[in-house]
Amino acid sequence: MSLSREAIVDHLKEIVGPAQVITDEEVLKKNSVDRFRKYADIHNVFTLPLPAAVVKLHNTQQVSDVLAFLNKHEINCVPRTGASATEGGLETVVKNSVVLDGSGLNKIVKIDIRNMQATAQCGVPLEVLENQLRAQGYTTGHSPQSKPLAQMGGLVATRSIGQFSTLYGAIEDMVVGLEAVFPDGKITRIKNVPRRAAGPDIRHVIIGNEGALCYITEVTVKIFKYMPENNLFYGYTLENMQTGFDILREVMVDGYRPSIARLYDAEDGSQHFTHFADGKCVLIFMAEGTPGIARATGAGIEGIVAQHPECQKVDSALIERWFNHLNWGPEKVAAEREQILKTNNMGFTTEVSGDWSSIHTIYENVIRRIRDEFPHADDITLLGGHSSHSYINGTNMYFVYDYNVMDCKPEEEINKYHNPLNKIIVEETIKQGGSMVHHHGIGKHRTHWTKDEHGSAYYILKALKDVYDPKGIMNAGTIYPIEK
Repeated sequence: MSLSREAIVDHLKEIVGPAQVITDEEVLKKNSVDRFRKYADIHNVFTLPLPAAVVKLHNTQQVSDVLAFLNKHEINCVPRTGASATEGGLETVVKNSVVLDGSGLNKIVKIDIRNMQATAQCGVPLEVLENQLRAQGYTTGHSPQSKPLAQMGGLVATRSIGQFSTLYGAIEDMVVGLEAVFPDGKITRIKNVPRRAAGPDIRHVIIGNEGALCYITEVTVKIFKYMPENNLFYGYTLENMQTGFDILREVMVDGYRPSIARLYDAEDGSQHFTHFADGKCVLIFMAEGTPGIARATGAGIEGIVAQHPECQKVDSALIERWFNHLNWGPEKVAAEREQILKTNNMGFTTEVSGDWSSIHTIYENVIRRIRDEFPHADDITLLGGHSSHSYINGTNMYFVYDYNVMDCKPEEEINKYHNPLNKIIVEETIKQGGSMVHHHGIGKHRTHWTKDEHGSAYYILKALKDVYDPKGIMNAGTIYPIEK
């Protein structure tokens, strides 16, 4: 990097105007981290290099102009929209990085009912788009827990998934076309078509790139009819996770597509279902769609579960009540921060995936290893997990762990607790042939295992970085390990 911090700021002001270049220290601190370091953040402790500036971008051309400048001078940047990331992908690990805030690109470009798709700029909050669609009787089908916070660009960049994925698919199944800007300032557009066989699917160079290859500026996604009046809820208690996994598999293999299909172990379930679970595992389904589809899906699920006598049915009203309180908005985030300050009790998740043959082994091995090997196991107050996204060939496992932070400074929590717990989960998953990350993205705290995750296919992934970001200015340390 040839420019000083002051020169970087001056040049950025020339490109986009002084009002769009933020250098306030408190803003820089908050933009140096994401929710992976929430314990230190809550205690107002920031140890990473502060960015030189946060640039508020208002249109695609500004993204192009700023990236071309940064690329010319080899200045690292961190793309950012809704800032709901949880895996460190938004951390500024390089001195004098520039945070590119796309939340100002917030126009819904078009809702196209005839072609069942909607186009939105990267800074459009998912909930804003979803509310406009629902008012017209449609939905994106995408509903991650972060829906009130997340914005469209970040959802696509992190390969997001929503709570209704078993029916509607993940973000990669929903994306029709894209606009993105590459480090040299090149603006590219992938046109909106239902499918094509014109070579490899180049959407997937952009989807899931986590800001390590390019900056997503606009997204077109499929939309679906919205018929909540037909929703049907089903809940069951059962004795063990293996039976639950078997039932999930049968539902998927038999071709049923509930919008929700979840399995909680007893400990994770204790956070949500103490009023009826009584220390047992909990299995939950929701069927939706037209009346005929919803009823057929529900009947099929009931028939499958009936083959497992240990499953005890739960009042559907209890499941519906749980369903109505799934999402996390700003008020829940604020309440969580207040609770952590009061109790020093932290809660985190690590999500992985595996095929039907391996997922129960992954689950059991992770829980056993943490109980037996983690040196601060006595500080753990909750250790469990749930499956929430299933496929015909496997499912995910969402490990949930809470712990009391004991005898360490706020900046030490991450290495005393969070990273070692992550490490055990990732190691056991890769050992069984699963994926170390199902939908939150690699971020900066699983890059140590990127090569192990991909094996010989890392050659393909690495080539994308070499070609599209040869100067390495895009979100250094995310997805790709920084070479020593």
